[in-house]
Amino acid sequence: MSPAPDSSTAARGLLDDLPGDLMIWVLIVSELLVFGAGLLGFLGARIPDPLGFRDAAAHLHPVRAGIGTMVLVSSGALAAIGARKGGRRLLAAAALGVVFLALKWAEWSDLAAAGIDTETHAFFTFYYLLTGFHAAHVAAGILLLGLVAWRDRARETEAAVAFWHMVDLVWVLLYPVIYLVGAM
Repeated sequence: MSPAPDSSTAARGLLDDLPGDLMIWVLIVSELLVFGAGLLGFLGARIPDPLGFRDAAAHLHPVRAGIGTMVLVSSGALAAIGARKGGRRLLAAAALGVVFLALKWAEWSDLAAAGIDTETHAFFTFYYLLTGFHAAHVAAGILLLGLVAWRDRARETEAAVAFWHMVDLVWVLLYPVIYLVGAM
């Protein structure tokens, strides 16, 4: 008969190996559901008006947004490295988040200068809603990365980096749907 396991060898639960804690994952999953609903709404609104969506998407800057995508994904890579090695890499990831926001701001400014707003077409209603909500998450992620770089506590760092990866993932889904599918 084998000895009873002590607390150090007791079976681990499925959630024990998640980075951060359970609440960050509740937040991440809920945010992914909200963005998913927004993307489904965008695609649903496109069905009766594909030509209108295509014409509206022609006002966007897909190359600039593609550069922004590379910047944000690179930021995610730095955050992953920073989660293991600490401080400065997390600040570099946050700095790339600022670059992403500057690129997005430039696009919004160009659209505003052309008189394009949420009332111009359903495409732009969804465009501003989705990219604006994403930008708010980028800004929150930048603050989180800065805070955990300063405090340097492993569990908090894991949670912030998990949030930052959610922000990356959302953009990797938004970019092709808005800039590529929207333009088809």
